[in-house]
This record gives sequence, C-alpha cells and structure tokens, in this order.
Amino acid sequence: MSFEQILKEQDGGVVMITIDHPPLNVLSAQVGRELGEALDQIDDDPAASVVILTGSGDRAFAAGADIRELQRLSGSDAEEMTHRWHRLFRRIEGFRLPVIAAVNGVALGGGCELAMACDLRYASEKARFGQPEINLGLVPGWGGTQRLPRLIGRGRALELMMTGDMFDAAEAHRLGLVNRVTEPEDLMETVGELAGRMAAKGGVALASIKTCVNEGLDQGLDEALALEAREFGAVSSTEDKAEGIAAFLEKRPAAFRGR
Repeated sequence: MSFEQILKEQDGGVVMITIDHPPLNVLSAQVGRELGEALDQIDDDPAASVVILTGSGDRAFAAGADIRELQRLSGSDAEEMTHRWHRLFRRIEGFRLPVIAAVNGVALGGGCELAMACDLRYASEKARFGQPEINLGLVPGWGGTQRLPRLIGRGRALELMMTGDMFDAAEAHRLGLVNRVTEPEDLMETVGELAGRMAAKGGVALASIKTCVNEGLDQGLDEALALEAREFGAVSSTEDKAEGIAAFLEKRPAAFRGR
C-alpha cells in the first residue's frame, strides 16, 4: 500500500513512520487515516519490534490539526472528529510494540498530543512544544487535557493550556515531558541507536512491560500488582525467557525471537 502524506521504512526490526505533509506536517484527516493503515501493516509484521515516529524536514514534528478542516466542522462533526483521533492515539498508546517519538521541530496542539501518546519522546534542541488551542477559542481535544497533567502535573499543565504558551525542549525535559534532548543533527542517530537496543530485547517482555505500566497506572496498587504477577507468570513460560536465562548462565548475548 502506498501513502501520500506519510512515509514508512523498515530496517530490520525497526520501523520508521515519517509524517510527510509539508511545510509543517499538519495532521490532516488523511494523515490520520494513513497512520492507522501503517499501524495495521506493522501489527501484521512479525519482524517488526520497535516503531519510530517523526516528521519530515527540520521545522516540524507535527504542527497540529488542519485549521481549515476545523473551520468547516459543526459542533457534532468536531466531536466525532475528536473521537477518531482519540481512537488513533489510544491505539498508539496501547500498541504491542514500543513507539518512540523523535520530535525534530515544533509539536503543537495535536502534534504535542501525538507525541504524548507515544511511549518515549526524544527531542531536538530545536523542538518546541505547546497546546495553543486556547488562542483559537478551543480546548485541546486530542488527549491534551488528560495526558499532559498525567505527564507533568496538574498545575503546570493547566498553566500551559490556559495560556497557550510554547516551551522549548530544555523546559520539556525539565518537566519530564521528554526523555532526552539532543543536538538537531544527532536526533535520528540517537533514536535509531535506542530503537536498535530495544529491538534486540525480548519482544514479549517489551509488550508486557508496556501493558503493566499503561493499565496499572489506572488501577489501584493491589490490582496493578496482581496484573504484574499475571504478566510475570505469562512471560515466564515463553521461549524468550528460556533463551534469556540460558544466555545469562552461558555468558553470551541472548537471541530473542519474540515468542
């Protein structure tokens, strides 16, 4: 399947999806559809281990929703559109593989919300973040009102959403929104190296860790610990576990197969 507003490339177990909708990689309805189709392809690929999501060029990761599309929507249409993006971002959040956002430029509005739906966020020093919807008389509608306070705390999230202020990569790192900041020219190499290290791990265990964290954070501690115990038991019967322990005892690198 060919795409028009995204690119999909694969190197071994690492799959890179690039939003390619210049000049600022606006998240059009077509970008959303193509992202979903790309995830379908990756989900059916047993060789895929890690996903990197980035934007084309050096100006934007994703500059948010297509304002002209928003302008045409009625209230009910806008609500339905929001549900579609919620479903896509929840799918990314719950995807069986780790998803790393390589934020190479501005990540505003829906672009920031897309980055927050990913598991990890690495950012170029040129990256800028923000939820500026308030400046359009709107509210963040693709998960920002829920994910931002969960990631950086209620008070700071409210301030950023109520002012619409942008903030740079260093501040995003200080707030805990991004995992690491790099020189612009080093971003993709750094993320690629991280993805390669993760792809060499046991895929079953990677998915299990993601399940424990994502589901456990919305549960009480006792329920979450029970989930952890179930996942620990499940991975303990896998070929990857047998290989990992054998490799450790034999003092050799493990050759995980994701089963």
